[in-house]
Amino acid sequence: MGSENTPVLIGAGQFTYRGAPADSPSPTSLLKIAAERAALDAGIGAQGLAAIDALAVVGYTIDAPGSKRGMIPHSTNPPANLARQIGARPGWSVYSEMGGNTPQYLINTLCARIARGEAELALTVGCEFLGSAMKRAGQGLSFDDWSADEDEDLPAPQRIGDPRNGSTPYEIRHGLSRPINIYPIFENALRARDGRSIADHQRRMGELFARFSEVAADNPEAWFRTKRTAEEIVTVSDKNRMIGFPYPKLLNAIMEVDQSAAVIVASEKKARELGVPEDRWVYLHGCADAADLWHPLDRQDFHSSPAMRRTGQKALEMAGIGIDDVDLIDLYSCFPIAVEIGAEALGIALDDPRGLTVTGGLPYAGGPGNNYVMHSVAVMLQRLRDRRGAYGLVTGNGWYLTKQSTGVYSTKRPDRPFEREDPAVLQREIDALPHPEIVERPSGRGMIETYTVVHKREGPFLGIVVGRDEAGRRFVANTPADPAFLAAFEAQEQIGRSGTVRQADDGQINLFTPD
Repeated sequence: MGSENTPVLIGAGQFTYRGAPADSPSPTSLLKIAAERAALDAGIGAQGLAAIDALAVVGYTIDAPGSKRGMIPHSTNPPANLARQIGARPGWSVYSEMGGNTPQYLINTLCARIARGEAELALTVGCEFLGSAMKRAGQGLSFDDWSADEDEDLPAPQRIGDPRNGSTPYEIRHGLSRPINIYPIFENALRARDGRSIADHQRRMGELFARFSEVAADNPEAWFRTKRTAEEIVTVSDKNRMIGFPYPKLLNAIMEVDQSAAVIVASEKKARELGVPEDRWVYLHGCADAADLWHPLDRQDFHSSPAMRRTGQKALEMAGIGIDDVDLIDLYSCFPIAVEIGAEALGIALDDPRGLTVTGGLPYAGGPGNNYVMHSVAVMLQRLRDRRGAYGLVTGNGWYLTKQSTGVYSTKRPDRPFEREDPAVLQREIDALPHPEIVERPSGRGMIETYTVVHKREGPFLGIVVGRDEAGRRFVANTPADPAFLAAFEAQEQIGRSGTVRQADDGQINLFTPD
C-alpha cells in the first residue's frame, strides 16, 4: 500500500529546565536533551541518533535580525555542533530563519524529502534559552560553560526559510517593530469590526485564555502550570501591567524560558529497520505553507489572514478530511488575536468543545520565539497515540500574522502517497491579492484604521496609529506622547476617529493629532 518512502513521525521529546541559571544547560545541550528524549520515545535509544541523515535546527530567537547576538555567547553553527554531540553525520543539515511557523514548516519539508527518497531518518529540534541567558547576563554570571561544547571555527550553517525582516524601515521608525507593538493593532481592529465595547472584548479575551491556562496547568512541561481566571488575566495590576493596549502581561507570550523540543521523522522502511513499534507511528496527512502580504501595512485589513485560511484549507484537502473530522486542535497562540483569526479562518468557534490547544499556549506553556510548535507537535503525537485513528491539526505563525504553516496528523495510515504541493503555488495566489496604497509622508486629514498604545513599567509612552488619508492611502503615525493623552486614548474606542497628520520637525516621523 503505497511507497516505503511514506514519511512517519516516530518520536518526540521535550525538556523544560527550571534550575538555577548558573547551572543552566547550554543551547547545544538543550537541543541534545530533547533529541535524546525523542529517540527514547521512538525506542531507538540515544545511539540511534547517529543514523540521522537529515537535520534541521530551529533558529534561536537571539539570532533574529536586529537582535544583540553578541551579548549572549552561543554556537555559530547549531546543526554542526549538535551533530557532533550526537555522533551523526547528516548529508543535509540546515538552520532555520526566524518565525513561529518554523517547526511545522521544517516537518513539512523533511516529510517531503523522505517521500522523494532524499532522506530516511531526520531530526528537527529547537530550543529557547532566554530565561537563563538574561538572568546570567543580569547577574554578571559567566557563560564559559556554554562555550565549552561549541566550535567557533565552524563555517556558517546553511539557512532555510524566508530571511526577510518582518517590518519595513518606515514601519520600524514608528514603532511597528516588535510583536508586543504590532499584534495589538490587529486585536483592536478585530474588536472594532465586530462592534464590541472595549470592556466586552477584554472579557472575551480573558475567557479565551483562561481555557488555555487550564490546559497548561495539566501539562508537566508547561512553564507556568497555573490555572487563571478570565478576570485575573485581563485585570491590570502591578503583576499584570499593560504591555501594548489591549494586552496586559498575561495575554503575551512568555519569552524568557529554558525549553527544548525535538521530533524524529523516518521513512516507513527505516522505521521498520530500526524496530520502531507501529503503535508509535504518527503520519503527517496534510500540510501547507504560505505567507500573507509580507509587511503589516501591506495587509488587506487587520482582522483576517488569507494565509491562515488557505493553508488550513490546503492541509485539510491534502488529508482528505474537513475541519469537523478533526478531533484535536492546537492553534498558534502568541497573543489572543492569533487564536481568534486562526479559529475564524478555519471555521472554528472560540468555545469549541474540542479545545484550541493541547499544550496551554505560548503565554503559559512557553516554548516561545520560534520553537513553540515543536512542543505542540510533541504533545499532539502522544495524544494521537492515545486516540488511535483520531486526527489532530496544528498551526504555526511567524512574524506578525505573516508566515503560516499547518499540519494534519493521525496514527491512521494515509491511503495516498505523500505529495506536498509546492508552496510557491499557494504563495502566488496570496501575493496577487489587492491591498491599499501606502503613503510614507501623508499630510492633511486622516482617519484611524487601527491603533495601539505601548507601555513601559512607568505607564503609556507611545501611541501608534495606522490610518487612511483622504485619498484612501494607508499611513502609520505616532500620536502626541503626553501620558495623560495616551491614557485617554486607550480608554475609549479610537477606530474611525478623524484627525490631522503631518511630519515631525525631523521629517522622519508622522504625527497624528485626533480632533
